[in-house]
Amino acid sequence: MILECKGLSKTYQGFPALSDVSFGIGGGHIVGLLGPNGSGKTTLIKLVAGLLSPSAGTISIQGNPVGPVSKSLVSYLPDHPYLDGRMKVRDMVRLFQDFYRDFEPERAYGMLETLGIDPRRKLKSFSKGTKEKVQLILVMSRRAKLYLLDEPIAGVDPAARDYILQAILSNYAEDASVLISTHLISDIENILDEVIFIQRGRIHTHAPVDGLRQESGKSVDALFREVFRC
Repeated sequence: MILECKGLSKTYQGFPALSDVSFGIGGGHIVGLLGPNGSGKTTLIKLVAGLLSPSAGTISIQGNPVGPVSKSLVSYLPDHPYLDGRMKVRDMVRLFQDFYRDFEPERAYGMLETLGIDPRRKLKSFSKGTKEKVQLILVMSRRAKLYLLDEPIAGVDPAARDYILQAILSNYAEDASVLISTHLISDIENILDEVIFIQRGRIHTHAPVDGLRQESGKSVDALFREVFRC
């Protein structure tokens, strides 16, 4: 198992954001974490990333509890900007190279070149969508065991989504896994191996994509809309 959660709960001022969440993700899988706003997706990702502490339950990444070892195995993309807009992109590449031993700058520069992003420019000079591309490129240029991507294509123009999804597919190792939270289900459905539907802080469904399609006779997007009445 790359990721294993057992009896995971998180409470904010008496409000249960997550309740008794248990699941595991094996190596080599791309898993969609899907649910409506307020369902607990970001809370779950932050717990796995070690940015929040659970109220109950346990998390392990390759058998390691959340801590310095597990954090070295995880590459995390938050759902909001976090980089200093005053920095040049090439300086951010150097920063990641200094900070993460598994960061590969040549991969980052290759993706920047493909997307036409000038590494000599400051981040604040780019559009919102391009800033998000830079963040994703930096995250995917690590040789991590688990990639946590919170809304990785939400602000990206449709023309670039296919490339970004292909970048996700081609830049994680076969023994690593990717957990993607998104609302754009139809855009990512074709790259998913498994899906986790989360509703009101609880796991509603965790199943292989192919099995869900065969059982329901519907796409994951259509099934999601039926379950959550979108």
